[in-house]
Amino acid sequence: MRRLLPAALIFLTIGPMPGTHFRYPVDDESQSVTARVLRHPAATDGMLRFVEGWRLSSRNSSFGGFSALAWQSGDRFLLIGDNGHWTRFRLGDGGRVDDVAIGATPLPPNNPGRKAFVDTEAVAVDPATGKIWVALEGINQIWRLNPSFTRIESRNRSAQLARWPTNRGAEAMARLADGRTLVFSEGADDDDRGTEALLFTGDPAKPGQRGLRFFYDAEGKGQVSDAAPLPDGRVLLVHRKLGLSPLFTTILAIVDPAEIRKGGVVRSVAIGQVPEPLRDNFEGAAVMVEDGQTFLWLVSDDNFNKWQRSLLLKFELVDLPDSKKAAR
Repeated sequence: MRRLLPAALIFLTIGPMPGTHFRYPVDDESQSVTARVLRHPAATDGMLRFVEGWRLSSRNSSFGGFSALAWQSGDRFLLIGDNGHWTRFRLGDGGRVDDVAIGATPLPPNNPGRKAFVDTEAVAVDPATGKIWVALEGINQIWRLNPSFTRIESRNRSAQLARWPTNRGAEAMARLADGRTLVFSEGADDDDRGTEALLFTGDPAKPGQRGLRFFYDAEGKGQVSDAAPLPDGRVLLVHRKLGLSPLFTTILAIVDPAEIRKGGVVRSVAIGQVPEPLRDNFEGAAVMVEDGQTFLWLVSDDNFNKWQRSLLLKFELVDLPDSKKAAR
């Protein structure tokens, strides 16, 4: 969990609460996942219409902590946790889960083995080649991996990324249809313009590759926890806010890459919130189009706590403002 509130509240969020405890790892490499349906009535909040949701679980000791999500054809999902472990599966009708694979992201040579080297916060997948890009917050690098997660093909360790704070760095990433890539920091800033973000026109994992630097002003929506491209070229942003009641608030908004200028500030238009009782620590997002409808998938990070959940939710995006109406 990030530095969203004073230390006491963060301890309350990620630390042991009375009567609860961490789900400490055990030596279990089971390759199975179950999905339990969430009984929540269809409801609309803003432009989000809840369709269905699942609570995911597995005996695998590395399962959970999900901070990144990608949807692939054939109802296949890729989830990556901030512990550096990934989970792939297909979700069928009625919550049937099959084709499960759980494994570890490869590590670079001479790594010290610390969590920072596997703290994956965002993922993007090229549907044509299957190549995978991941953004790692602890070391503020962007990697390109092969489709089977067995090899790091390229690593960007540029000074532009390295200057971001260790615990508030690369948090969200969206690969646009034209090949450009947006990367948002969680809290890197040096003035009042907002948090830093980068727009890469080339491969963001190419060594030394630099992006166009701009700022994102969330206007009180919270900190960006993930991003996903929309079919019209805009980008959906997931914002996370911590409080006491409720503990988690997830605000969804749309930003237009056409407004990005070097050193400039961009803002977003809110489209809704995750409603009760589905609120949780959502950190991963993916958008899919099916039969002319646009759907948003969200996954939550349970921080490997017994009292939190790994939720996978599906919303239909309805009546979104067009780019002209959304423009300020």
